[in-house]
Amino acid sequence: MAEHDVLSTTREAYDAVALTYAQLFSDSLRDSPLDRAILGAFAEVVSASGDGRVADLGCGPGHITAHLDELGLAAFGVDASPAMIELARQAYPALRFDVGSMAALNIADGVLGGVLSRWSVIHTPPQELPAILAEFHRVLAPGGHLLIGFSASEGPSHPTQVFDHTVAPAYRWWPDHLAAMLRESGLVEVARMVREPQPTDRRQFQEVQLLARKA
Repeated sequence: MAEHDVLSTTREAYDAVALTYAQLFSDSLRDSPLDRAILGAFAEVVSASGDGRVADLGCGPGHITAHLDELGLAAFGVDASPAMIELARQAYPALRFDVGSMAALNIADGVLGGVLSRWSVIHTPPQELPAILAEFHRVLAPGGHLLIGFSASEGPSHPTQVFDHTVAPAYRWWPDHLAAMLRESGLVEVARMVREPQPTDRRQFQEVQLLARKA
């Protein structure tokens, strides 16, 4: 499937479920202390190294963008789904939300202190991920940080695996493999958080968040 077709399919799928998605996940941080902790650490390192300007890429209905704003960052959201962006603008009218693609961001070179990508790369075919990571690197200022979240594959012998995502075709990665891809893009891992699945989770995957810095 061509890149354009992948993006179109994903965009249309999220447009169709945008309202349901917002209702299900807009309060998701309330019961996720580990996620709040890693987002807090991300906010601290971004604030310490620059002006705190952050792009939340794949922002969905905007709840994480709003959380970053509450943490003191100059956060704005970008999502490929116009329906998601419309919901975000309605819910958080004081914040900026743009329709856009991670593969071609309408952001100048080297202007961001941080990039957040929470499970937004999971719909990117593995062969296209290096270009996305290069785009993250391009928009970050020297010393800027990326926090990227994804689901882990089963082991080092499975660097990538397809999984049965509810909305659109999706992939998971072995953490060391994705960390190596980050290094190749000029982003050096500085920390990672791995959350084991709970017995009640529908998918028994580890959830991984990697924090990386642009040299």
